[in-house]
Amino acid sequence: MPPVLKPDQSKRDGLAFLGLSLARKSDRGHPDSVTHQIAFDLNDVIDRSYDYLQSTNDDGWLVGGGEPGPPKSYKLPAKDSAHMEIMRIGTYNPEWGGISEKEIIDTMKSGKILIPQIEVLPTAVVANPNSPPELEIRFDMPHGPDFDDITAALPANWQLRFVHNQLFKHFHNPSRFCPGAFHSTIVRKAEFRSEQHKDAYFSMCEAILKKWRLHGPRPLNAHPADNKSGIWLFTDRTKPTHFFPPNFLPPYDTEEKRKIILLYLTEEWDEETLGWKKAEYPEKEAEKKVEDKAVAPVEIANFMQWCGNPIEALLGGGAAAAVATPVTEAISPSSPSK
Repeated sequence: MPPVLKPDQSKRDGLAFLGLSLARKSDRGHPDSVTHQIAFDLNDVIDRSYDYLQSTNDDGWLVGGGEPGPPKSYKLPAKDSAHMEIMRIGTYNPEWGGISEKEIIDTMKSGKILIPQIEVLPTAVVANPNSPPELEIRFDMPHGPDFDDITAALPANWQLRFVHNQLFKHFHNPSRFCPGAFHSTIVRKAEFRSEQHKDAYFSMCEAILKKWRLHGPRPLNAHPADNKSGIWLFTDRTKPTHFFPPNFLPPYDTEEKRKIILLYLTEEWDEETLGWKKAEYPEKEAEKKVEDKAVAPVEIANFMQWCGNPIEALLGGGAAAAVATPVTEAISPSSPSK
């Protein structure tokens, strides 16, 4: 059973939630898909040609434009439903343990929940414990914030826990929960052709993640000129219905704003005890002696060639030439720091 807040009062399971949309239209996916973000092309970490995977669930790839259907694919045709849950609501029926849609919308529009400019960075692609597993893109905080130095940079993905903790402190409906670490499921029932193919797939994903890290956290905007990366209300993963833009705007290095942020990052929700506990974070990695942007051009060129990642090379075959991303694009600065 999901770790809902009040199991005995949660009468009916449901799929409504507050979270992020990572949907992006693609000519390789379903023609009815829509674009909600252009920061990350999730086609880079999926295996449409089934070079690594033997089989997947009947709904196939959930991201990267979704499944186009015949003749491009013979999975169930479906639009891109890439998303990340921050708080599962369940249903819009309070008698079943949910929250009315009106209450959610009114609360999100009232300013009671501070919504920062959402900028995220994928941190890993993993297989969850299911058998066969789901493949997930994780959006973890790589380390905790500096609670002593309010001028220190905030860790990647801090906005997710910041919003999550506010929502959990405001809403107390019985069916409320969060389905594990912040992630986006990309495919279900993933069965690999072999352990070697599995290792090769995750090596390919790690190369793409390194490429994304060069740009740092990015806003989830549909157009380059947009500045409204916020929170969506979904009836289910295929139906985002209401968008709530940021109301807690950058910069975030002022004393007043940093104190508010740190206040909500001191705790985390314990799914076992269904209560709050002191937040635990991974230790911050030692500062690199040489920044990525200072790496010699030839090293960057070699790295970006690795990002091309042909399966033949990963599986120990011939040295097939990879199409490398131009070095100038790879080391171009990310969006201005907020």
